[in-house]
Amino acid sequence: MSSRRIAAIAKRDLKALRTDFFPVMLLIVMPFVLMPFLQPAFKLALTVEGLHEATGAEQVIPGMAVTFGFFLVGNVSLGFYREHGWNTWERLRASRAETSEILIGKMVAPLLQAVAQFVLLFGLGGFLMGLHVKGSLLALCAVAAAFALFLVTTGLAVTALCRSFIQANAVVNIGTLLLAGFAGALVPYTLLPGWAQDISPVVPSYWAMQGYKHAIIGEGASVIEPILFLLGFALLSAVIASWRFRLDDTKVGFQ
Repeated sequence: MSSRRIAAIAKRDLKALRTDFFPVMLLIVMPFVLMPFLQPAFKLALTVEGLHEATGAEQVIPGMAVTFGFFLVGNVSLGFYREHGWNTWERLRASRAETSEILIGKMVAPLLQAVAQFVLLFGLGGFLMGLHVKGSLLALCAVAAAFALFLVTTGLAVTALCRSFIQANAVVNIGTLLLAGFAGALVPYTLLPGWAQDISPVVPSYWAMQGYKHAIIGEGASVIEPILFLLGFALLSAVIASWRFRLDDTKVGFQ
């Protein structure tokens, strides 16, 4: 496996990303637009739970990170479908790059986007919204890393399963709303109906929210279980991607 070829593939995607601001806007800009509207509701919900010093940022920032983080799945797919749409996929296939090198190279840009989202939402967002991490910053970063790995591997799985960019985009949009809803990322978890709370533990986004909550609020709660669940979901997505992904699959770009 050549790190040089992986870096070359990643560099191509990063160059394309610099010319298109929309993916960055979805991941970073839009959460800052929505957070002020949602923070009061989350503050009230946390107060009811007994966290009287909560500002609401303890829930709204992780909620936006989880909700808009799912667009990373679409960004992973975009990296592949863009090649098909620009008719450059065959040239990439004909290069000396192996399948594993192409897949890893295509993961780099989305992972860097995940890092940027985490730093800005929890850094700048935490400053603006009054977030105080009472638990562990290291644990918070570990949850974010596990969640980002799940999102990127899921992007590979979606790309492998969907023939067209339209199909992949539909899966991402519907999946974002459903998974964010079950996680309590859009509305306080305590306000979800009972049937939704029963389903939530089998949804990866639920464990991301639980991990973030444990890391931020502390009180002796461990992030090990949420991280293990997220890594398990990431492994499942990786297995699906490796099973279904073929370099010679016919994909439809943006038509």
